[in-house]
Amino acid sequence: MNIVAIVQARMGSTRLPGKVLEPLCGKSVLAHVIERLKEVPSIDNIVIATTTLDEDNAIVDEALANDAFYYRGSKEHVLSRYYEAAVEYKADVIIRVTSDCPLIDPGITEQIIQGFLETNADYMSNKTTPTFPRGLDTEVFTKQALETCFQRAYNDIHTEHVTPYIYLHPDQFSIAEYKWPIDYSDYRWTLDTVEDYKLIMEIYNYLYQPGKIFDWKEAIALMERIPGLSSINNHIEQKKLGE
Repeated sequence: MNIVAIVQARMGSTRLPGKVLEPLCGKSVLAHVIERLKEVPSIDNIVIATTTLDEDNAIVDEALANDAFYYRGSKEHVLSRYYEAAVEYKADVIIRVTSDCPLIDPGITEQIIQGFLETNADYMSNKTTPTFPRGLDTEVFTKQALETCFQRAYNDIHTEHVTPYIYLHPDQFSIAEYKWPIDYSDYRWTLDTVEDYKLIMEIYNYLYQPGKIFDWKEAIALMERIPGLSSINNHIEQKKLGE
């Protein structure tokens, strides 16, 4: 069984262009995402799925510099890019995280993978019923489920966001959830705005040490110890599907 993490990334971003190559404690945001995914025991390969646009040559260079694979496909039809990457790298199980989440937690991701394998579900994630901070989202699904999405997608929401066809059609798929007993979903650790970047830099400045992966519980403890940190970006609204 080939378990492949496919990370979509591009330089174009409506709210913060070039965000995934922004510097963060001496490395790019994308480099930190790759570094953290390498600590997930069950992942066999990491593929950065970017576009064929010239501006995304920089994404390819960063992927290669961090010993990750890459695939280039459509800018608009993200689902096709994602599906083609899965086919190219012969994935049996796909792990989806996004390139703007430099606090992605290897432990949580591994637990979701193991839960997925144990339940024999088509799809499992910690995002359909959020209990974790945004920015720790991990989705795990079968190649067959992704292929079904690719074949049956019928609107822009499906093609721009990869997995909505699955979790919006629970009658067609076996869907499992991974939840935490305490709800921390008010915390926002994803990178989409300048305010998000400021908070993530603060967290990294407090917790990052080269060669060591700090975990999400350390970040939670930091947020609770310094409550003012959450006010940096707690007014930012997450973009909704279709926006």
